[in-house]
Amino acid sequence: MNTAAPPLPYAPDAAEAELSVAAASGAKAAPLLPAARFAGPIPWVIAILIALVVIAAAGGLTLGNLANSARADLSAAVTVQVIEPNPDLRNQRGAEAVRVLTALDGVRAVRLVPEAELAALLEPWLGAGAGNGDVPIPALIDVELTGAAGPAEIARITAALNAAVPGARVDAQSDWLRPVYDALAALQWLALGLIALVALATAAAVWLAARNAFAGARDTVEIMHLLGATDRQISAVFLRSVLREAAFGAVVGAALGAGAVWLLGQQFAALDSGMTSGGGLGLADWLTIGAVPLGGVLIALLTARITIALALKGML
Repeated sequence: MNTAAPPLPYAPDAAEAELSVAAASGAKAAPLLPAARFAGPIPWVIAILIALVVIAAAGGLTLGNLANSARADLSAAVTVQVIEPNPDLRNQRGAEAVRVLTALDGVRAVRLVPEAELAALLEPWLGAGAGNGDVPIPALIDVELTGAAGPAEIARITAALNAAVPGARVDAQSDWLRPVYDALAALQWLALGLIALVALATAAAVWLAARNAFAGARDTVEIMHLLGATDRQISAVFLRSVLREAAFGAVVGAALGAGAVWLLGQQFAALDSGMTSGGGLGLADWLTIGAVPLGGVLIALLTARITIALALKGML
């Protein structure tokens, strides 16, 4: 008596299931999903969204570099103003302030700004009368410290000047740019928010595309289930199509975004401004930007996988 166990049922993979469906219907073999049509809307929607993320990421990194460069340049800079309407007394007190500052520990350089230079700086706001006695201006001294100009250093310099130079005012130059730093930080948060919104839009576009593709192939999927195909095999067919379209859109979007960033960089470089020169993108920044299209593809695959899994679960 033959007691051998019956053979286990054979589960074809997705490709074999597609051929079996075609053979059962007497039709020519055809894939479950049509070949990726890059002329369709989804790859180009992804390309546009990736390009926006690349531009936003580059803008946020540039703003961060600008803020860091400005902080580094001005972290040790101090300005001393000697406020005195009498020009002779102002010059005398300015010279005395230079002497006191030069003798202090932790001071690297001291420079008394010439009155003519101050008048030229103030002329756009005060007119040609700046510096000729009609509009008195304080004596200005630029001080460079060996360390950071923190509150303790400012208090120490102020105490040293008060005894010899009445009316002297000491300010850290970085404090003047604090509103600028705050504005740059706000713009960075705005860029981060834009990236998050575009990521959500990418996931929504892929979700709609995957749902529509599954709905169009629902009858074929049911036949594949009857032939023994597993949910994983069916999902793989959909994910291959999503991967092709998402990868194409990510590459095109990254190229468009990088081109826009390069053009903007050339325009700002033509300004020849010390402020904008500190916002250049380094190797680490470009590597971060290069990760954007990869992240877009991963978001598309994860969204499609979840969408198809939920759709297959709903068929049970």
